[in-house]
Amino acid sequence: MAFKLTYATMFNPPETLHKGFDKAVASLKANLGKEYSMIIDGKDVFADEKFDDYSPVNTEWKLAVMQKGNASHAKMAIDAARRAFPKWSRTPWQTRVKLVRKAAALIEKRIFELGAAMALEVGKNRMESLGDVQETADLMYWPALMMEQNNGFIKPMGKDPLVGFDATNVSALRPYGVWLIISPFNFPFALTGGPTGAALVAGNTVVIKPATDTAWIVRLYAECLRDAGIPDGVMNFVTGPGSTLGQALVDSPELDGATFTGSFDVGMKMYRDFANREYVRPMVLELGGKNPAIVSRNANLEDAATGIYRSAFGLQGQKCSAASRIIVEEPVYDELVAKLKEKVDALVIGDPTERATYIGPVINKGSYNDFKNFTEEIHGAGGKFLTGGKVKTGGMYDKGYFCEPTLVTDLPFEHRLWQHEMFLPISTIGKVSNLDEAMKIANSVNYGLTAGFYGSQKETAWFFDNIEAGVTYANRPQGATTGAWPGFQPFGGWKGSGASGKNGGGYYYVQLYMHEQIQTLVKPAKAAAAKKVVKKAAKKVVTKSLKGKKVAKKVGKKKK
Repeated sequence: MAFKLTYATMFNPPETLHKGFDKAVASLKANLGKEYSMIIDGKDVFADEKFDDYSPVNTEWKLAVMQKGNASHAKMAIDAARRAFPKWSRTPWQTRVKLVRKAAALIEKRIFELGAAMALEVGKNRMESLGDVQETADLMYWPALMMEQNNGFIKPMGKDPLVGFDATNVSALRPYGVWLIISPFNFPFALTGGPTGAALVAGNTVVIKPATDTAWIVRLYAECLRDAGIPDGVMNFVTGPGSTLGQALVDSPELDGATFTGSFDVGMKMYRDFANREYVRPMVLELGGKNPAIVSRNANLEDAATGIYRSAFGLQGQKCSAASRIIVEEPVYDELVAKLKEKVDALVIGDPTERATYIGPVINKGSYNDFKNFTEEIHGAGGKFLTGGKVKTGGMYDKGYFCEPTLVTDLPFEHRLWQHEMFLPISTIGKVSNLDEAMKIANSVNYGLTAGFYGSQKETAWFFDNIEAGVTYANRPQGATTGAWPGFQPFGGWKGSGASGKNGGGYYYVQLYMHEQIQTLVKPAKAAAAKKVVKKAAKKVVTKSLKGKKVAKKVGKKKK
């Protein structure tokens, strides 16, 4: 069986992946610092103001010069998408599917170059970076497949039982129009490509606005779309601050829908702003998580410890699916804690392009300072650091934003950080007397994105039945709460973690980018059939009439 890269299989890749990645890193480092345009209506667009994009690995590495777009660029991009919509929406869905698949294939072809850029700009280790790129291709293949399997979502309904007429009813899912996609820094490729692929195959035109910290890698994504032949104006890419460019996009009355992935507070503000229209527009939101990993007294503790550290500290805990709360039954608490400490202490912190590195830097100075503030707060509240608790200093660490993977014990469940999404390599561990108590704590937050469990087969059924989360895992050493993959584990959340109730990379996601139209057509039945129907109807009337006369005659005789 050929190797298939997913987040579940990335821990044992073939040597060819390492060789290809190393070669791409060397090539990319020799050509850093280029200027990149925005892409509007198929043209390269430059702004008067620029911003430099530096690596969190080493803040002396200037990766790219990007455009500081403003409200005028927002309008240009939306206008271009509006002009392109009529033709694109009427393009046969088979053609749209073909072009999206072509773009996905280009992404796969460029996986090493894109993965190397991802590691440098985001700080992901090499396998997570390559995984993000491959997931993007799969997230684009999937809605194309769904369109194909559902014949473009055009389905016949029942026929009206009309005499002398042929009445047909058809359900057709149709695109909305201009769709805005705002993606986060942590999965800049996948969380741009997933919604973009779905929006495009559905027939919408798109405006893509990435996080400022990861504008470069998303620009490389936009190039894949353009090189694949996505028509001018169908895909538009703009960069700039969220407070100006981003707000202008959200405020535009010309938008027909939006997808946002990011923090709860920003997403809820956008939701409220977006609702300030003359009518409701659809919005797809994924707003983070505070994900529990519950460990039963019957768990395989080796699997539990492995799955928990991978989910807690992959991408430095900067995943909305990170295992940030670890809830353990008392009889196995000490043994699990010891196993976790051993595994986390062995993790290598450093340059994420290096093969041995598991933990790279956090994304920026703000996150770096947040780490210091949170650990200080934890210490003040009586929490103890089983591992970590400090930023890394000295040598290469002084040039980047490196934080130690931190496991916290003895922090009371009542403390606010058991509820607050820190989005950093910090996880809290708590002890409970039974699983009912564990479940109550697990469900006691506003989020409901992912959740993990380790225990017996009977207990796993109980877990799935009671946990309030959109993506759930049991007895998974590859990741307690992380590792979803399109076509395998569609990704989406409940409660404050998501607004649509449909998971990306699943059976129901692409439909979010379309609305239903019922098409009823009534026409006379075909001549022969119509004549037959009319004749039959007339015969019934005559027969009834004759019977009526006979009845009347008999009644009359009786009266005499």
